[in-house]
Amino acid sequence: MIDHDFAERFATEWIAAWNTRDIDAVLAHYDEDITFTSPFIIRIAGEPSGTLRGKVALRPYFEKALAAVPDLRFELIDVYKGVDSVVLNYRSYRGGGSVLAAEVLVFGHDGKVIRGFANYQDVG
Repeated sequence: MIDHDFAERFATEWIAAWNTRDIDAVLAHYDEDITFTSPFIIRIAGEPSGTLRGKVALRPYFEKALAAVPDLRFELIDVYKGVDSVVLNYRSYRGGGSVLAAEVLVFGHDGKVIRGFANYQDVG
């Protein structure tokens, strides 16, 4: 079971890694065999399924996303915990606007994310 302290620490570190644009710190949260799904994968990575597998595939996607949105910034709204998952509810600021987002992140036994689902209020 995910405890409160783990969920809060993870959320704080994850948001800080994105906001400092530290791709290595962002990727440190993910397992080597991560499976990650996002509507932006279709646009940015050109993967029609919207799913990437493996940290080796996630790195160029994240790098391309950061390069495309130089003013990207996240603001944590809340954290929800489950048995083996955390939901991060945050606001994503970019290009003078913002959108609400929620990421469902499933953890393996070592505390790394093994499955992730990014969900957005509106991806335009």
